[in-house]
Amino acid sequence: MSATPTAMELQRTFLGRETSEAQNYSRRRQRKSPTSKSKGPTHPASKGFYRGPMPLSQAKTSGQKKVQIVKEEEEDPDISNSSENVDSLEEMVQASCESNSYLGHNKRTHEIKENGSETLGTESVVMDGEKTRLVTNSKDVEDVEEIGGEIGSRGKQVDTKLDSEQIIGRGDKGGDEKPGMGGASEETNLRAQEMAHKRLLADLADENRLNGNKVFTYPKVAKSNQDIEVFLDRSMTSLGNESNLYIMGAFNDWRWKSFTKELSKMDFPGDWWSCRVHIPKEAYKMDFVFLNGRDIYENNNSKDFEVPVEGGMDTFAFEDFLLEERRRELEKLAAEQAAKERKAAEQRRLEEEKAANDEDKAQAKIEVEKRREKINHIKHKAVLSVDNLWSMEPFEFKGGDKVRLYYNCASRPVAHSKEVWIHGGYNNWQGGISIVEILSTAGIEDGDWWYAYVIVPDGALLLDWVFADGPPGSAGVYDNNDFQDFHAIVPRATPEGLYWAEEEHRIYRELQQERKLREDAKRAKAERTAVMKTETKEKTRKIFLLSQRNIVCTEPLDVQAGRPVTVFYNPSNTVLSGKPEVWFKCSFNRWAHRLGPLPPQKMIAVDGGSHVKATVKVPLDAYMMDFVFCEREDGGAYDNKNGMDYHIPVVGGVMKEPPMHVVHVAVEMAPIAKVGGLGDVVTSLSRAVQDLGHAVDIILPKYDCLNLSKVKDFRFHSEYSWGGCQIKVWFGKVESLSVYFIEPQNGMFWAGCIYGCRTDGDRFAFFCHAALEFLVQSDFQPDIVHCHDWSSAPVSWLIKDNYKHYGLSNARVVFTIHNLEFGTNLISKAMAYADKATTVSFTYSKEVSMNPAIAPHLHKFHGILNGIDPDIWDPFNDPFIPMSYTSDNVVEGKRAAKDALQQLLGLKKSDHPLVGIITRLTVQKGIHLIKHAIWRTLERNGQVVLLGSAPDPRIQGEFSDLANQLHNIHGDRARLCLTYDEPLSHLIYAGADFTLVPSLFEPCGLTQLVAMRYGSIPVVRKTGGLYDTVFDVDHDKQRAQVQGLEPNGFNFDGADFAGVDYALNRSVNLIEWYSYVTA
Repeated sequence: MSATPTAMELQRTFLGRETSEAQNYSRRRQRKSPTSKSKGPTHPASKGFYRGPMPLSQAKTSGQKKVQIVKEEEEDPDISNSSENVDSLEEMVQASCESNSYLGHNKRTHEIKENGSETLGTESVVMDGEKTRLVTNSKDVEDVEEIGGEIGSRGKQVDTKLDSEQIIGRGDKGGDEKPGMGGASEETNLRAQEMAHKRLLADLADENRLNGNKVFTYPKVAKSNQDIEVFLDRSMTSLGNESNLYIMGAFNDWRWKSFTKELSKMDFPGDWWSCRVHIPKEAYKMDFVFLNGRDIYENNNSKDFEVPVEGGMDTFAFEDFLLEERRRELEKLAAEQAAKERKAAEQRRLEEEKAANDEDKAQAKIEVEKRREKINHIKHKAVLSVDNLWSMEPFEFKGGDKVRLYYNCASRPVAHSKEVWIHGGYNNWQGGISIVEILSTAGIEDGDWWYAYVIVPDGALLLDWVFADGPPGSAGVYDNNDFQDFHAIVPRATPEGLYWAEEEHRIYRELQQERKLREDAKRAKAERTAVMKTETKEKTRKIFLLSQRNIVCTEPLDVQAGRPVTVFYNPSNTVLSGKPEVWFKCSFNRWAHRLGPLPPQKMIAVDGGSHVKATVKVPLDAYMMDFVFCEREDGGAYDNKNGMDYHIPVVGGVMKEPPMHVVHVAVEMAPIAKVGGLGDVVTSLSRAVQDLGHAVDIILPKYDCLNLSKVKDFRFHSEYSWGGCQIKVWFGKVESLSVYFIEPQNGMFWAGCIYGCRTDGDRFAFFCHAALEFLVQSDFQPDIVHCHDWSSAPVSWLIKDNYKHYGLSNARVVFTIHNLEFGTNLISKAMAYADKATTVSFTYSKEVSMNPAIAPHLHKFHGILNGIDPDIWDPFNDPFIPMSYTSDNVVEGKRAAKDALQQLLGLKKSDHPLVGIITRLTVQKGIHLIKHAIWRTLERNGQVVLLGSAPDPRIQGEFSDLANQLHNIHGDRARLCLTYDEPLSHLIYAGADFTLVPSLFEPCGLTQLVAMRYGSIPVVRKTGGLYDTVFDVDHDKQRAQVQGLEPNGFNFDGADFAGVDYALNRSVNLIEWYSYVTA
């Protein structure tokens, strides 16, 4: 049997529903003929009523009790009996105003017109354009304020159910007081107030109905953190035939505290229904619609109803409030996630500890079995004595006993020795030599007998020994029983079963202790590495910020979300130099912040300098601050950092930069397919971008010469057809990066090399097309496709001409020039098609800016300095050097590396300067300067180590001849290793005092960066990235200071021998001086 749901059931139905489920009612049709009686509200989410973001918290229905007023007769004789106390409606209202307590109501106000007549304030909700607003009739009271109370709607509950006889004394009772209710006068006042309030609401309802208003609220001015009564004339709405009515709403454009309440029928004339809603303190507006609980809505002609709220937050304050709520939510989630991770880490630790214990137990058992087998083998040969050679007294002994060992050295190897010693141990020399005694002559005839007292070790099953002419370390002659040693059984030894059980447990404890020491050391090193990495990142970030301070800086240096920041600008170093005004244009989150750009701000001059400044408030949801400068409010000349704009990271915000998907298409990647610096950059750049939270994939040809030992989780991924060829795709992890290997089955990359084929152009063009086809067929949607040099340049025009309209519509192309010396035509075409083009240092970008391949595209061409991966090149965690070191122990660490390098290469151990040269031997690298520097270093009594090879056989032959000449003349001071050797390169960087890089041109250069990472001072020629990264200790102090750095090496101009000599002489003098003052 069906029944109409109760109000409590309906409240439970709607309790806690999110604002998103109560939104967009305005899109519902006004009326749908019901097919059955309402049985309760239907969840609005099923109807798609949503407008705006998900709320931060759910709406709660009021916990107040329903108000139920006992229905009174419209004409009650008792009311007329009270007329002598309240003569008119005016007096009733006045009584209501003067009462401080009336069923929860506070004082009410009313006004008297100038002509002496009185009207009660009426207010209504009227349709006004796109929204509904609250208005007051001109003849009504201007302000009727309600602060509390539960009276005003029929069918509600109060804490105490009122009986009419308790409120108004009956005539037959006269003025008698009802026990517990006070005097009749007080009861009459209460009753009068109730009636006055009902009459007031009834008048308001009549007034609004006459004015055609189907909704009004009371009081007129809605205030935050107070209650408001909402009234609906059902007969004027699409809900006219519905028996159950509900209000569903939220606050602040449906974004805060959604609610659903049931309306109750009022008992005054008309078809008015009402309910009470509490307005939260954060509200600036209440939004609502009415419904039957299922599928019929009254939504103000698709515009929803709204009531402005006073005393709460404004829209901006509410936005900050939401962001703070979001921050707290994120902090809570982060704390919960951290707790989960700690719990998971602890669980992993326990599991790993258990697995390690099991492994140690198994290892101990294996060790015991091996030792048992060896001892049992020896025991078969062991005896208690050998006639006329050795014997023991007493015959029976055990561990801890003192025995006398006799030895006849006649005709033995030590027969003519002045002294005879015993070097002994036990249980097949377990623990090494543990018995050392000198023998004394025994005075026994028939031989040359000697003896010594020996303490039998505890736990010995077997004694082992040899005789010698001296103690350990000094002996030269041994009697070791023809290389079998001497062995004797311990007759009363511990039972073997017990011994081996104890031995297994002892070995297990030793393994555990060794493991603990290793793990503690590993953990401590990892923690130290993490701290140093964090410190390095912070230092690098501050250096970056300070590097701009000759033009831009901020106060504070770290821009904090939710706080003001002052931007200082020096126009004298920019295109705005000399302009009478400078304007500041700013936004956030890469110009995509929800508030849009801030209004342009005229910058204020700073006293005592050329700087100007502007201050802005950073939003809480900012992660990046973006700005440019211009000469006028409406624009004019701009300083936008050569088209890059100024960007400063914001810390402490509630939002992080949305991650991008970056795909590199490249033909080199360190360490699995490396020829030059391109391979290093592809790996290190990808790892750096991935560390920032972005998704990074690399697509690489599957050469048959790949070093697959450096690829983890290598496996077949997929297969597809393209270009008349079947193509296999493999997947693996390289340095924690996801790499997809393209392998055409036509054998195109089965050439045994990366470069060097006559068909390299065709091979790599095919690879570029196949890589993009793989992205499309795998449904990849990268934000950025990054191609490098001539070898993957075709990617840029293939995307724009073909794949932009075929699966890669979102991809932007970045093209990086690592070396303009090769493939200029391909580079020129890629420059035209790429969205952005970069090269690997600022100085190199200027050096090549007039090249015909570059010049037409300078507007999108930028020099960005390369870097190295500090995890790969790290002297603290480098397995190829003998000693880990940091800046704290760099002297000791480099001393150990230098000794190891000298020993490995057969050089004389010396403190003289050691110059390292690690390079490809090409003309670009300044091979004539390298040869001269080798001889110059030897002239200064230094040492030289060169590691590298030449792709040109002629150059390789020249250096082979030079190597033979140097090894013959200066074999203890010069070594040329004409090959590729990654481990040796690490040792050279660590062991060398200086690293020479005399390139004729160098787009960036990584050698000098790695050298500085290992504490080897760079000596470089002033060109390209070498100039941008090495600051001469004698000439570049100011240049370094401008960039927030310090001098760090030696450099020279020109490409002649004099320049090399000038730099080398100064560097060698420095080492000689340092050796002198530290001697």
